[in-house]
Amino acid sequence: MAEPGRTQKRRSRRVERGRARPGTSRALPRASGPPEIDRLIHERLRLAILSALAVNASLTFNELKTLVRATDGNLSVHARKLEQARYVECEKRFEGRVPRTEFRITELGRRALLRYLDHMEALISAMRERR
Repeated sequence: MAEPGRTQKRRSRRVERGRARPGTSRALPRASGPPEIDRLIHERLRLAILSALAVNASLTFNELKTLVRATDGNLSVHARKLEQARYVECEKRFEGRVPRTEFRITELGRRALLRYLDHMEALISAMRERR
C-alpha cells in the first residue's frame, strides 16, 4: 500500500506546474496575452506540408515527399496528424494495381495556415519595431 502523503505530493506538483484538471479549484489561471501559436502547424514538416498544399490543388504522396524532403515514415506520421486535425484530406485509390495517395488542404487547414502566418508576421513586425 502506498504512503498516505504520496498521492497528495503528486497532486500538488501538478497544481504547481499548472497541470491540474480544468474546472477544478486547483487549476491555475492562464496568463492573458497574445494568442498562442498553433503548435500543430509550427512543427517544420507540418508547416512545409501545409505550405506545399496551399499552393497546389493536390499532391500525391511521392510529390509531397519530394517537395518537403521527408522520408516515407515521417511524411505519413505528420500528414496523419494534419488529417486528424482536419487540416488536410487524404484520398487513397488504386490506378491499376498501383496504390495512389493524394493530399489536399481543407478550408479549415487554409484558414489555420493563414492565422499562423498572420501571427508570425505580427511577431516579425513587433521585433522590427523594437530595433
